[in-house]
Amino acid sequence: MAGMILKQDVEKVRATADLYDIVSSTVTLKPYGSGTFMGLCPFHDEKTPSFSVRPSLGVWHCFGCGLGGDVFGYVEHRENIDFREAVELLADKYHIELHYEKSDGSREEHRGSKRARLLEANEEAQRYFVSQIMTPEALAARKLLGGRNFSQADCQRFGCGYAPKGWDNLVRHLAGKGFTQQEMLDAGLARQGQRGIYDYFRGRATWPIRDSTGRTLGFGARKLYDDDNINSKYINTPDTQLYRKTQVLYGIDLAKSSIVKKRQAVIVEGYTDVMACHLAGIDTAVATCGTAFGEDHAKIIRRLISDDSLGAVQLVGPLKVEGQSLSSRIVFTFDGDAAGQKAAIHAFGLDSAFLSQTFVAVADNNLDPCDLRIQQGNEAVRSLIDHAKPLYDFVIDTAIARFDTSYTTGQMGAVKAVAPLIAQIRDRSLLDIYTRKATRRIGVDLDIMRREVNNARRQLRVRDDDAYAPKRWGGGFEARTRNDENRYANPAARKALQHRDASDQAYFRVDDAVFICEQQFMAVLIQVPRAIDANSFAKLTLADFMTPVFRSLFQAIAAAGGLPDSSTPQGLWMHNLTKAGGPMLEQVINELAVMPLPLPGGDDQNGNANSANAGQAGGSSADSSNSAASQLRAPTQEEQRYAAELTARLLDVGYMRRIGAAKRKMAQMPDGEEKIRILGQITNMEAARKDLQAQVYGNAVA
Repeated sequence: MAGMILKQDVEKVRATADLYDIVSSTVTLKPYGSGTFMGLCPFHDEKTPSFSVRPSLGVWHCFGCGLGGDVFGYVEHRENIDFREAVELLADKYHIELHYEKSDGSREEHRGSKRARLLEANEEAQRYFVSQIMTPEALAARKLLGGRNFSQADCQRFGCGYAPKGWDNLVRHLAGKGFTQQEMLDAGLARQGQRGIYDYFRGRATWPIRDSTGRTLGFGARKLYDDDNINSKYINTPDTQLYRKTQVLYGIDLAKSSIVKKRQAVIVEGYTDVMACHLAGIDTAVATCGTAFGEDHAKIIRRLISDDSLGAVQLVGPLKVEGQSLSSRIVFTFDGDAAGQKAAIHAFGLDSAFLSQTFVAVADNNLDPCDLRIQQGNEAVRSLIDHAKPLYDFVIDTAIARFDTSYTTGQMGAVKAVAPLIAQIRDRSLLDIYTRKATRRIGVDLDIMRREVNNARRQLRVRDDDAYAPKRWGGGFEARTRNDENRYANPAARKALQHRDASDQAYFRVDDAVFICEQQFMAVLIQVPRAIDANSFAKLTLADFMTPVFRSLFQAIAAAGGLPDSSTPQGLWMHNLTKAGGPMLEQVINELAVMPLPLPGGDDQNGNANSANAGQAGGSSADSSNSAASQLRAPTQEEQRYAAELTARLLDVGYMRRIGAAKRKMAQMPDGEEKIRILGQITNMEAARKDLQAQVYGNAVA
């Protein structure tokens, strides 16, 4: 086992890794204020964004669940790995060579983390499968794909391949590339037999299953030969460190950008269906991999299509999307047969906000998208998606259609069949509407249907919900951060934002002038440390802070070495401060780092928010330099004035406390030299205080 990673290599990775790029690969981030982005937290289920990212500082924080940290912390939580593995994963991503300390003090070169090695094994397996698709043995695979109207170019686009029939073809190929047997087993590419390991995929057509960034996590494979001893038509990579069938969607790498842009996703049931949809122009199609669509899949989709265009008001249901003929929605292409109906009913277990945007598309003769494209062409596939029905309507109408409601017995049978389905609609704002719609369709009294629905609801113990209720978080954080710079010139608006900053934090629940000043000072110190005058900062003491958490934070800053040097990288400053503060202050530092300041955006003026600008343009930050890697940026004049004002206020209140203590002490003393000496100290402090107050008022006027 290699020793610790050299510190300089860790800092090189930190400086290179782009936090915006890393987070936005799985979370749709939208700009909120200067250099700050918001999205739905990937670590807990939420419907209103509370996940804040500040790329220029290399820090993120969720105001909902309290998690936060730097780029390493994000990767640790997302991938469920430790710090060392997070550094190694990012080093592999950005092609940085790591060195390790051995016990004898020598260095060992980086060979790759376990996760990185499994990713490399999968990528190599994908290259091997693709290389086999044109071999004579793969004729059956080519016939299968060609029979579904997929050209050779189509197959290359989607990465279709072929796993040879032999016992250990892939195993021998990977061994020749330097992969160990254990790595092959851990990647799910091989299995252990009595005579050694053997290929898991044999004699099958293959499809790579990738994450949203395009990394191959596993494979899906279709049966081609009758003598295949695995009866299942399709098999997938077993669950591994990389691959979890409940957390992957085939085609998400191809569909992600379109899902974000169009705010629409189409869920199909197979790999060839995804191919058919994309080739027909439905570029938002994805598929589950050997399992039903579940809550984890819904979270992936929801994070990509989340809407917060009205601030704290949660928008639910199909929404009009500018430039699109169709509204924002999720479309399932279930079969119209019993299995498809069962799958549709299964979807009722998802949350109300997701279901309100969910539709079902069923083709004539129950054709799946691939067969529909073969028989009727691309236009038929597009028409199928265009004419999808709301999920609730599809399930309820399908249940009622089984009965002949022209007879009383048929009506009652329909009521008994549909009541448990309506009862599962957790959203109370929709429950009554669908009860009435089913009543009209069947032709019975409303009281009868309501009685049956209420009985079923009690028996099923359905949790009541209201997907359309406004969801609010953080005192209107979203609304307040979208103000233009002119607003900050308004003293009343500026003070209002200061008070909201005080009320929104989670570490100290009080709203007073002393707390606000200390909070704003610490936020400026963390975000723009070069705005703090070093000479004035040197005059501050622990006695100048009254709020316990900020007294501790002031000591942590001293433990981190005080104000950072101007050549210190932005990410390293945050790391040193967080390390000095320890677990007790980590959340406080993260919150202060992403807290909006009542100032115009300094990042944009100094050119250090390239990631932010890229995000606003709707693109990746890959083309811009990483702000967290750069040196601490120079402050704007407004930031310097604000920092000087806050520092002066802190020093002033410190003088006030010392003057008060000295006067109390002097009042209890008899006349004499000591009393005269203290009086002199008081006079000097009052003079110093007058100078500070002039500085404060001067900055306020300026």
